[in-house]
Amino acid sequence: MRAVSIRRFEKFALLLSASASVLILFLLTPLIAVFTLTDPQILEEALIKNRMLSTEAWEAFAVTIKASLTASALLLALGTPLAYLLARREFRGKYLIEALIDVPLMIPHAVAGIMILTAYGRGGLLGPLTTSLGMAVDDSFWGIVAAMAFVSAPILIDTVKVGIESVDPMIEMVARSLGAGPGKVFTSITLPLTLKSIGVGFLLSWARAISEVGAILIVAYYPKSVNVLIVEWFNTYGLSYAIALSIPLVLLSVALFVGVRWVLSK
Repeated sequence: MRAVSIRRFEKFALLLSASASVLILFLLTPLIAVFTLTDPQILEEALIKNRMLSTEAWEAFAVTIKASLTASALLLALGTPLAYLLARREFRGKYLIEALIDVPLMIPHAVAGIMILTAYGRGGLLGPLTTSLGMAVDDSFWGIVAAMAFVSAPILIDTVKVGIESVDPMIEMVARSLGAGPGKVFTSITLPLTLKSIGVGFLLSWARAISEVGAILIVAYYPKSVNVLIVEWFNTYGLSYAIALSIPLVLLSVALFVGVRWVLSK
């Protein structure tokens, strides 16, 4: 009987391994292909030798990195208190707010861009306010930031919220009983115990911000981010040049997710 059970377990493990291998192969093949099909000469021309192309490429990378870091930093500052509120407080309408926060995960990216324009564009609902503050989103750096922040906000908020929920509330209650105020408890106990989740949330939201293209194409084609430039190069110069421009972005994405795994391992 024991031998039969072992054989059944081995067959089941083999089935799991086979299905997992198929999925891993499906995910790895595009990554391998983009490096295999890269033309070294075109890569060198696009990123180094051709001054016009390389200048355009690195300026687009600079815009993407600056905008994505700005979006993620703003989300970190505003999203962490919101995540704490959702994790530790019960109030009417809480589930509706949680559902609305996750909406950007479900809607098409182009629709997200249209929503941002109708809210913060010059002709949008809050257009007069954003224009007066010099932060109108139409074809502007702040438009890229807004698009990136909108689509990546759920990732940071949900990740930090789960991290705060994993902290035993009794620890906070003991600190309160010893005379610490809510602010002191939050900054000296909750935040330190949630640092790993905050770090992971920041890195994941940054990676999501870097990858955004659909909403940016609608909101702010200029100044060109690298995502927009890849689409433009694909339409203008063909696949080889789009691949060359994609390589640094792929390497950055891999580095970010290695960073996420490293943070989780610590």
